Amino acid sequence: MRVIGILICQVGSTVVQTRSARTVTSLLLLLGTAISVRAQVLTAMELSDPTAQHLQQRHMQVLLDIGAQIESHKFPYRFYFSRVLDLDLQQQIQADQRSIHFDNYKGRTVLQITGNYYAAYSANKMNAAERVKGTFNAVIMPILQAVVPHFPDDSEFSAFAIEISHHVRQKVLGVSAENPENVTLIIPVTGAQKLVDAKNDDQRQAAIMEAQIFLNGQPFALWLKEAAPPEEWNERSMARSAGSKPSVDTTNVASSIGTSNSLVSPNLTKTVPEPMRIFTSDQLAKLQSQHQTTIEDIVKGLGKEAHFFAYAPPTFIGFRQGAYLQLSFSTPLSAGQGTSRYKQAALAFDEHVSHLVRPLLSYFPADPNFDGVDFSSVIKLSDGSEANSVEFFFPFRVMRCFASYDCTGQQLLDSGTIVINGERAALDLQVAEGKN
Repeated sequence: MRVIGILICQVGSTVVQTRSARTVTSLLLLLGTAISVRAQVLTAMELSDPTAQHLQQRHMQVLLDIGAQIESHKFPYRFYFSRVLDLDLQQQIQADQRSIHFDNYKGRTVLQITGNYYAAYSANKMNAAERVKGTFNAVIMPILQAVVPHFPDDSEFSAFAIEISHHVRQKVLGVSAENPENVTLIIPVTGAQKLVDAKNDDQRQAAIMEAQIFLNGQPFALWLKEAAPPEEWNERSMARSAGSKPSVDTTNVASSIGTSNSLVSPNLTKTVPEPMRIFTSDQLAKLQSQHQTTIEDIVKGLGKEAHFFAYAPPTFIGFRQGAYLQLSFSTPLSAGQGTSRYKQAALAFDEHVSHLVRPLLSYFPADPNFDGVDFSSVIKLSDGSEANSVEFFFPFRVMRCFASYDCTGQQLLDSGTIVINGERAALDLQVAEGKN
């Protein structure tokens, strides 16, 4: 508050000096924006778990960006970040509006966001399933769309935990009343990625099946498809009405990640293993034919920067049940004899491969019909010593995340697959580049 007072005093001084109402207005708006953005995220010092503290500090700017993006979204009704659910509007306006933080629940690290949504659904017109779906589509889904792209994999934490309170109007003993109703979503990072990337109802429904949903603490099954759910789903998935005794602690609901207490029939919730993807030579040849013009444009447009091998033109290959466009090229490095292959790989990424990601993405639409790119480099050292080969297999998702500056180079590496001299390897840029 002292900082705010100083800034306001400075604003007052500016008024005296300039006597310009426009200057005062602009400064106050800037001050209000800065305070609002920071009011959404907890500080690392307020967290008790060491892992959560580390992640909060490491990703503070990302969390601030997420908070600003969510706050700028136009929700149908008022939405506020909040440390506490079920506040009336006047209480909420004066309450602590910081809720975005990492936390630990029974050994699992989650990114938690809590908020109050001031929509009041009519219990006579909307049943529990319709109310949960309404809040999911209006609030939870936009939050996920803002958050998920910043975290391309589950290497740092396991799930997103989103808690939202809305209101329900109903008559009790003939008297109209409005009561809060709390919706909680616990979804693994990978499941959230599938949900955000889903292109149709079937994909969205399959993704949400990986999540746990609670209505007032009771396990709840969410049907996202436009078509009516099966009768068995309706019979088994209704959560208890508002005011019923919770079966889980809603203040610590994320601790139930991994439990299997669904109200839905196993026949509806059981997962069917996805069939193994095997790309035949005919399928790869078809991809080659479909993208040949683009490949020729890539060679022409990026040839000088990429150092493509003339004898190994870009071609499609199958790798780990995916189809990748393999780009073969050389990477000249000034490192000399004795430089470890890991440091060579790290330098090749930093000085060469990372600079190809953004221009390469401009050649492909948002949703290409293959999985990613294999940057296959032969490292050439300045002293002419024996070269190493390194391949970076990157899925399009993380390439786009990196290209938009939402992911670091290390996150891109962690989400892909690295092969050095034919053997898979892990690569820590800071460690590798700090060694010979």
